[in-house]
Amino acid sequence: MATATGDLFGGDPGSLDFGAGAGPGRPGQVIRLHPRTGQRHLDWLTWGLLPYATEDPDRAPRPIHARAEIVAELPVFADAFWHRRALVPATEYYQQRTIGAPGQRYAISRRDGQPMAIAGLWEAFRRPDGEVVRTYCIVTVQATGAIAEIHDRMPLVLDEPDWPVWLGETPGDPVTLLRPPAGDMLVLRPVQGRRSAWPPA
Repeated sequence: MATATGDLFGGDPGSLDFGAGAGPGRPGQVIRLHPRTGQRHLDWLTWGLLPYATEDPDRAPRPIHARAEIVAELPVFADAFWHRRALVPATEYYQQRTIGAPGQRYAISRRDGQPMAIAGLWEAFRRPDGEVVRTYCIVTVQATGAIAEIHDRMPLVLDEPDWPVWLGETPGDPVTLLRPPAGDMLVLRPVQGRRSAWPPA
């Protein structure tokens, strides 16, 4: 676990909290390439993508997820997809069942115990007063394996060999990574009580 964690953060995983307290409209940790250095960089960005060309940022919708099937072409996501991709670290996320008997919530994590690196997009919007608003969203795919039994969508979790292409560190076509992970990658367990959730619908 330490090796993958260190690689995700460029060798210094100490500041990662892996999605603790993340939620729509709230700050979350994101790994992206720093615009100046080109190196992996940890940032706190607000969850809910605000495209850089937005005319009215206070009234514009801020999507929290982007469907893999349309992310490369839909105008609200396309520019970020081709130029500003990121990884969102998490140990698990919470999902409420929507298939079958509704209501039960589940914690979902990697079967191998490694932290998840969820595919994301980020944007930087500059307000007229000069303030820069940095935001992100996560990419979702058709659910597979056990997740498909409770919901039809899931976050796009990338394996470590795919991180450099997704981040833009090495040449490659990111479209080829827009595929559901292996059906046995993630496992779920029922949880009780109210938890923060990453709705991948």
